[in-house]
Amino acid sequence: MGIAYNHLGEQQHAIRLHKQHLSIACEIHDDLGEAHALGNLGTTYGAMGEPLRAIEYFEQTLEKMQAIGDRRGEAASLGNLGNAYGNLGETSRAMEFGERRLAISRAIRDRQGESVALWNLSLMLDKLGRRDEAVARAEAALKIKEEIEDPYAAKIRKQLDIWKNG
Repeated sequence: MGIAYNHLGEQQHAIRLHKQHLSIACEIHDDLGEAHALGNLGTTYGAMGEPLRAIEYFEQTLEKMQAIGDRRGEAASLGNLGNAYGNLGETSRAMEFGERRLAISRAIRDRQGESVALWNLSLMLDKLGRRDEAVARAEAALKIKEEIEDPYAAKIRKQLDIWKNG
């Protein structure tokens, strides 16, 4: 429910629910549930424009995911950290996390994760003024999105058109 409230823009209510989730997960020793609650708190704080607080939660999520051996969760946590650092304007640091996410996603053959990592990296490359590299990463992301029939492909196509044709 916390995720739904976050999408509705009711972040304070979402935080209360995520903290309840976290408390219950800790109480019953559900490490994966705890990791998800921490990640959801990070996402909610990020939506509230508090990237530093989001980073605190994403770092905890990453530690939990690594401890339980959830590679997909680890990759997603790295991506979330990259996005949060990107929101702070720390583009180079964001790129480091994005590259780590990409490597794990490829290693575990997570096509969706790979496409998200490529797309986010393309956005960071563009911010760094490296448009040709940004286009190459975005095209790779688009190819995967089309293969897996992800409707987000349209957004990437639109951005590529802007980058290529102004």
